[in-house]
Amino acid sequence: MTLHTDLFIDGAWRPGADDRRFDVVDPADLSTIARFAVAEERDCMAAVDAAAAAQPRWAATAPRERGELLRAAYEILTAEVETLADLMVRENGKAWPDAVAEADYAKEFFRWFAEEAVRVPGEYRLSPAGDKRILVDRQPIGVSLLITPWNFPAAMATRKLAPALAAGCTAILKPARETPLTAAYIVEVLRRAGVPRGVVNLVTPVPTGPPVQRMIDRPEVRKLSFTGSTEVGRQLLHACAESVVSTSMELGGNAPLIVLPGADLDATVAGALLAKMRNGGSACTAANRFYVHSSLHDEFVARMDAALAALAVGPGRDRANDLGALVSVPERDKVAALVGTALAEGATLRRGGHASTDGAFYDATLLTGVEHGATITTTEIFGPVTAVVRFDDVDDAVRMANDTIYGLMAYVFGEEREAVAVARRLEVGMVAVNRGAVSDPAAPFGGVKQSGLGREGGSEGILEFLEEKYIALTA
Repeated sequence: MTLHTDLFIDGAWRPGADDRRFDVVDPADLSTIARFAVAEERDCMAAVDAAAAAQPRWAATAPRERGELLRAAYEILTAEVETLADLMVRENGKAWPDAVAEADYAKEFFRWFAEEAVRVPGEYRLSPAGDKRILVDRQPIGVSLLITPWNFPAAMATRKLAPALAAGCTAILKPARETPLTAAYIVEVLRRAGVPRGVVNLVTPVPTGPPVQRMIDRPEVRKLSFTGSTEVGRQLLHACAESVVSTSMELGGNAPLIVLPGADLDATVAGALLAKMRNGGSACTAANRFYVHSSLHDEFVARMDAALAALAVGPGRDRANDLGALVSVPERDKVAALVGTALAEGATLRRGGHASTDGAFYDATLLTGVEHGATITTTEIFGPVTAVVRFDDVDDAVRMANDTIYGLMAYVFGEEREAVAVARRLEVGMVAVNRGAVSDPAAPFGGVKQSGLGREGGSEGILEFLEEKYIALTA
């Protein structure tokens, strides 16, 4: 596999203007696997120039042609799923099953939006007064800056690139510093698929803030799509305010998982394990707070303990391992500090609680006796830690679940009718009922409150990159 370690601007791979580079580290053994180009401010401006120059001709490209290019990218990724998975294992540290699952998920966004490209809706109708015909057209919003996180480096890139390109927008992709190689691979796939020069660009500024601000300030940039923490999202919203740049934000989460009385514990534990341990817990959708009814609490804890004990922890390159490394030593230490705080606040350590000394590994951990409102219930853990809170009244569980500034995801396990009733009361954008995952390219993904603005995926995803234009015609 050829590793691309340069910037991609105006259809060509090239080093940064000053040829500075930063290390890309394998978190499993802390070795340096590549040195990636640093984008200076002038590189970022060149990327904006290239995207702006390509925008008119890309917007004028027939929807079918745009769709076929995305379909070609899907076909390439389908043939190279294991190549992409191996790359994510190396720079992200995730376990092999998680890496393969993400590669499969990532490619599906190219297939889904290849089909959505030709189905952009419009309207043509008579006005109520009968004096005019109302024509509503949807047109590409324009040059789009796409900022992606390290936890799902392939899927977050395709989930933004695919609808932007399908809508007729050119793009500048700014991946996380921890995982630029996966982003570069996705961009190279699009180049191989035949996407014209300037339509997709890749920059990796270090430090990030000032160059990103300069790109946002450019009048050609009309869209910012960001996935990351709520704290950074707030800063970017401020940055976009001056020039009124359209924003889509997929921000932090603090997902509750509620186990109602009468829940099927076989299904519940299997779903809870997936909701918590998928991607090692490093997901904005990961179950963060477990609210378990007293009637099932002890048995749930015992079964969850046994399930966590069965997980094999180690490098993702060993395909037998279930739980890989966290993305970096600082992330490992952050999780360890949260567990330490939880214990100091009265929680009991049932299992785990240990960090490795020779890599960014942290054991699958189970905490009981956690009180609602404890630090670990108000902080996005982003690691393999299960924190269990006991409850007696369903109304209390709903109240505690909603007691957060976040509103991305929730999980409910119980008799279906009651579980759906509880799901409707939760202040979140997505709910999984009796299952441990919801993500699907065909479904709208996003949150409420301080978990985000807008939706990705589904028929809604492409609309984030389109603007409505009303044209009045004589009746």
